[in-house]
Amino acid sequence: MRVAVLGSGSRGNAIALTSRGRTVLVDAGFGPRTLARRAEEVGVDLTQLEAVVLTHEHGDHARGAAAAATRARCPLYGSAGTLAALLPKLEGVAAVPLPTHQPVSAGPFLLRACRTSHDAREPVALLVGDPASGEQVGIAYDLGRPTVQVRYLLRAATCLILEANHDDLLLRTGPYPAAVRERIAGPGGHLSNRQAAELLDELWHPGLHTVVLAHLSDRCNEPALASAAVEATLRRRGYRGKVLVAEQNAPLIPFEVRAEQFALDGLD
Repeated sequence: MRVAVLGSGSRGNAIALTSRGRTVLVDAGFGPRTLARRAEEVGVDLTQLEAVVLTHEHGDHARGAAAAATRARCPLYGSAGTLAALLPKLEGVAAVPLPTHQPVSAGPFLLRACRTSHDAREPVALLVGDPASGEQVGIAYDLGRPTVQVRYLLRAATCLILEANHDDLLLRTGPYPAAVRERIAGPGGHLSNRQAAELLDELWHPGLHTVVLAHLSDRCNEPALASAAVEATLRRRGYRGKVLVAEQNAPLIPFEVRAEQFALDGLD
């Protein structure tokens, strides 16, 4: 499975997953032109999408979703709450409800979803399975707290794309008003570097070989701080793969989700 994170942060999020030449887009939080440009940079053809899948309705995740699904003439998946929130924008789009109690096929992938703790209508975390390779990519961002359901969903993921939104100290001393700081750090907000590390400590298993840190704050975090927080925890657990950091302003270099490759990289 090939993974291309087209960008991640408060100004837009999008992830392209490809298997056997077929692509599914998870979130489309950029405008159509920006989304198309970034996809072209990493070799993704948005006109050939099999599906667009949304984690929730906030603009930084759903801004370009209807346009992308319309252009590719593909279905758009989302929870019932997400689709209801976006209903005025979905005219002409084949909207498919994404249940949280059973797997659903989307292109070459099998999707599993669960509710998350975030201030949206019905936000979800995703587990995207590739039956051809057996690999499973977990995607969990915009979650104020890692619920039991989230931890259960992600327990066997071989690749995790996980939020590390803010550094606790930088958030407390940063430029946001107190109410905004409380919202970010609250149960409907975002995971800190520390919380991401704690969750990864629990989710680590010998088959986990790829971790991507996502949705970093421009104002209250730094890539080096996020990486240091989670790497220290993962290395203590015996993790031998790579820790990558998704950027807001440019796509992450695409990578193959393949256990053998990352095991070898860990020996370098």
